[in-house]
Amino acid sequence: MQKEIISTKDAPQAIGPYSQAIRFGNLIFVSGQIPIEPEAGKILKGDIKEQTKLILENLNNVLAASGSSLDNVLRTTIFLTDLENYPVVNETYAQYFNDLPPARSTVQVAKLPMDAQIEIDAIACINTEENLLDA
Repeated sequence: MQKEIISTKDAPQAIGPYSQAIRFGNLIFVSGQIPIEPEAGKILKGDIKEQTKLILENLNNVLAASGSSLDNVLRTTIFLTDLENYPVVNETYAQYFNDLPPARSTVQVAKLPMDAQIEIDAIACINTEENLLDA
């Protein structure tokens, strides 16, 4: 089994020596997404709710490019520079993962790339006929 690089123009391009996502078998490992507007390549200046929405939309676009979706996310990690934002982030996140939410960790960090306030990464799977037969 080989790893496959996933890339899409519908999400921010990597700002370092890493891939937007890697597919390995039926698993997708999505790099941390910060609230970058894909077209502009700049951080969204909105509030934490708007930034969380943008990240989750970008995350969904990367997953779509891999043949997956937010419905197939198994685990996420949320990095916040201020845990005071946790309630708003949690409320916004719940709108994207309401029926079967993935496992998750949330941590406060001192600093994020481009002075972002939030970053989210994910591990997802791809539903294939093979997966469905094993379920």
